[in-house]
Amino acid sequence: MSYDSAIKALSNDALKFVKDNYVIGLGSGRAATTLVKSLSLLIKEKKYNIIGVPTSLQIKLIAQENNIPIVESDQISHIDLVFDGADQIDSQNFVIKGGGGALLRENILFSLAKKIIVMADKTKFVKNFTRTVPVEVHPLARNSVTNTIQKFGGKSTLRSLDRGYPFFTENGNIILDCDFGTIKNPKTLTQKINQIPGVMESGIFLRKPDVIYKAKTDGEFEII
Repeated sequence: MSYDSAIKALSNDALKFVKDNYVIGLGSGRAATTLVKSLSLLIKEKKYNIIGVPTSLQIKLIAQENNIPIVESDQISHIDLVFDGADQIDSQNFVIKGGGGALLRENILFSLAKKIIVMADKTKFVKNFTRTVPVEVHPLARNSVTNTIQKFGGKSTLRSLDRGYPFFTENGNIILDCDFGTIKNPKTLTQKINQIPGVMESGIFLRKPDVIYKAKTDGEFEII
């Protein structure tokens, strides 16, 4: 079942939040990629002066290909809007991110944003989180973080590439994908994880989105 038409439709609808002279955070993934292409057309049509702040090299290249001016997050003091996807969204509207490895930069943009808009297909919506939680970790803290996560009742797996080499983020860190089973209190768990020395970021974001788009099928979507 394809959600492509619904992702495209909601991306076009989400552009109603964009205004001239906005600084816009650009997340990673399928929905964000579609949004960037739609945003490029809007800028051209309206002659808007828009600056994009990317969360990854992947989305930076796509933005540049679509003629969207880019700056890094350390060059700005605020972000008007962040458009991003999610790996899972629970019934409390917390999100898990980091499937693509950009969780640290994505959370920095979340913290700077005046408004956050998350876009995801309906398969990503759950009552309680059930997927693994990505945790970005300094390489020197791999063992100590793994042991502490185990004390919290989690099982950590070092994220690797196809050939078995460790996956490194654009920040030079590793990612531990941590299985906690069903997560009923994500806020408490995230606070505990973030206090572990060597942890750079947890994939459960404590800042909730202001608007959530749920892509259905055949071009249909719902706004939460």
